[in-house]
Amino acid sequence: MTSLRKTPATERFALRVDKGCFRVADTTTAARLRQRSYSVGDLVFAEFKKPRNPKFHRLAHQLGILCAENLDAFTGMDPHKVLKRLQVESGVGCEEIACLLPSGGGSYVARIPQSLSFESLDEGQFREVMRGLCRHLAATYWPKCTAEQIESMAGCMVQEAA
Repeated sequence: MTSLRKTPATERFALRVDKGCFRVADTTTAARLRQRSYSVGDLVFAEFKKPRNPKFHRLAHQLGILCAENLDAFTGMDPHKVLKRLQVESGVGCEEIACLLPSGGGSYVARIPQSLSFESLDEGQFREVMRGLCRHLAATYWPKCTAEQIESMAGCMVQEAA
């Protein structure tokens, strides 16, 4: 079997919206752009993505803590490992890769959990993954609870402050 390698992430540069343009957000980004020989007037292609608020990154781990503290299947696991296992079990937030077994032994689909970090998923994608994991927990581990009740118990959904 061939080993699976994670492809390197695309390099991202922090920019701020200004009137009619984007500007470098910090000195670190400015230095990185100079290292890449980007100059004023250069044509570049960009993918714009507004990340989740970084303070909400910890909220995904609250779901992991809830599982580790209350489900025997996750006893002794740290929250990050709980989340990754839930992703693999459910297929939510995973990339699926078909793999061939050696010597004509058939094939299988490997699930590779994707990052849930605030820079990797926007708010909509994050909520979709969290809801999917809660649906899996309700169906598999807590059949007397709804996905919404599990979300509420974990406090994993971001409520915008008024």
